[in-house]
Amino acid sequence: MIKVGRRQYQDQCISASGGAMPIRSWKDFLSGLMFIAFGTAFIWIGQDYAFGSARRMGPGFFPVVLASILVLIGLVVAVRGLLVDEERPRGFTWRGLLLVLVASIMFGVLVRTAGLALATAVLVMLSAYGSREFRWKPTVVLAVGLTVFSVVVFVYALGLPIPVIGPLLGG
Repeated sequence: MIKVGRRQYQDQCISASGGAMPIRSWKDFLSGLMFIAFGTAFIWIGQDYAFGSARRMGPGFFPVVLASILVLIGLVVAVRGLLVDEERPRGFTWRGLLLVLVASIMFGVLVRTAGLALATAVLVMLSAYGSREFRWKPTVVLAVGLTVFSVVVFVYALGLPIPVIGPLLGG
């Protein structure tokens, strides 16, 4: 039995043969169902756009193809949840959710005022701080690496008009 809030659920689902099949990894099984739901929703939304062909893609081609791939990935992940034993998720932390949300908002604000370098570093540091396994040294290394990568790719390689150092820092 799985306890979610005040309710308890059986730790199994019905197999194709009609017998009970245990769900061995709830994390994978529910993630797969989420991928399938989102993919199906995007396929349904994409039906309103002209699909076209591989040679002449319409505006609905790319979203529908990506959504179809998402559904396939969801099927693989959900089936994996039925076949592979893994430990159950340890719970939910509001701290992680809130820090990732705040970090994303701060990135949007800082990227134009303080520049891409500082915005990326703040995004990585705050998001990582939301984890239970947060450690300073690997997080700083990751922040520096992603900052350099972002600046090289987006500013120099792609030529996007994003300030590396923004006007807030005298750039």
